[in-house]
Amino acid sequence: MTTLSSRRVADTLDKLHHEAKIADQAHIEEMMALMESPGADAAQVVETLLAQERADNQATYRRYANNFLAVSPAYGRFLYAMARASGATRIVEFGTSMGISAIYLAAAIRDNGGGILIGTELEPGKVSRARTNLEAAGLADLVDIREGDALETLRGVVGTIDLLHLDGAFSLYLPVLKLVEPRLKTGATILGENAFEPEYLGYVRDPANGYLSQPLPLDEGRGNEFTLRAA
Repeated sequence: MTTLSSRRVADTLDKLHHEAKIADQAHIEEMMALMESPGADAAQVVETLLAQERADNQATYRRYANNFLAVSPAYGRFLYAMARASGATRIVEFGTSMGISAIYLAAAIRDNGGGILIGTELEPGKVSRARTNLEAAGLADLVDIREGDALETLRGVVGTIDLLHLDGAFSLYLPVLKLVEPRLKTGATILGENAFEPEYLGYVRDPANGYLSQPLPLDEGRGNEFTLRAA
């Protein structure tokens, strides 16, 4: 039995995914309505969201203080599998939210023999709930959640990073990546969910920057991107 399939972790994840579905239903319906409005397309909606973030990403994100904005169960299992396959013991996560993805990643760390997940989350209420949820799953000892702006909370990260999970404000993916880039080991995995920002995609898809990157055919439409630190 893996940690992911243990009763304590599995029950916690089932509960949280159910809560996320309820909490995020109105947000999902709002996004679908924007996509389906006359003359609109996905690119236009994404550009509108990016413009709002660039104007004030903290204010924009705090509109979703009560939303999970969580990974799907399928993507969560993929996170666990990638962390296990790479033997990751030092993981950084941008955008911890209520802690669902952190549970998948911390379960992998446990099964890899131990280590640390450094998470960062802007919203204080989410930090508190994430810590509670990790306690419920029995994984809190493997996770350090840092409250505040990721460009500040991740500035002091030391040691080698085996895996980077990007799931916060879209417009900060590239700044966060560049901030921790010196710590990424060769062969490190970078997993970007909702990786829509053109400059981020242009950077990781340019081999001159030392990456190999391509879209993930998982939860299509959510902009999932797989990136390898190749050099």
